[in-house]
Amino acid sequence: MYVIFLGAPGAGKGTQAAEVARDLKLAHIATGDMFREAQKKSTALGMKAREYMEKGQLVPDEITVAMLLERISAPDCQGGVIFDGFPRTLAQAQALDGALAKQGKAIDRVIYIKVEEEELLKRLGGRWICRYCQTPYHEVSSPPKVKGKCDKCGGGLYQRDDDKPATVKERLKVYFTQTAPLIDYYTKTGKLAEVDGVGAVAEVRKAILDSLKKATAKRK
Repeated sequence: MYVIFLGAPGAGKGTQAAEVARDLKLAHIATGDMFREAQKKSTALGMKAREYMEKGQLVPDEITVAMLLERISAPDCQGGVIFDGFPRTLAQAQALDGALAKQGKAIDRVIYIKVEEEELLKRLGGRWICRYCQTPYHEVSSPPKVKGKCDKCGGGLYQRDDDKPATVKERLKVYFTQTAPLIDYYTKTGKLAEVDGVGAVAEVRKAILDSLKKATAKRK
């Protein structure tokens, strides 16, 4: 099964994609993680991607597609994949369709986790991360016991550039302008399922799994 998770930054698609991938025993490809790993290794593509990510802009299609096509050829992807953070543009969606078609495969379901912009701003603007163990915190929903310090290791907390207010607004602007059209694209294929992203994590995951079960039943 090949599944795409769509959702604006802060919608929770990363958390849900990882959990659902474990539940269904599918490979989980998060482009954000893929970019960061490439940056750590200082690859040419990784350094190019960083220039755009630090500004809250989308990484150009040619860079993203080149990195992703290499990843889906790995053995752990042969049984199916959950794509998290890809595609983000129509051109990427078409490139993915083409790559899968060459292997006699296709996207089975597209999960769109919908969250209103006001809620997204609240979620993203208050996020902080430990410099040492990378534990995430939130000023409202999950604050540390001592302001500015990690509960687990005592490390200092910092706010990533792409979580600062000005960048958050730019990220959402980019998303709604360039990524939202994918909703129409996949709706026309009959593969899009909209899931309410506001609520308990477990409740949202159940709604997603129920939708995927229906998609599997249709295939059979």
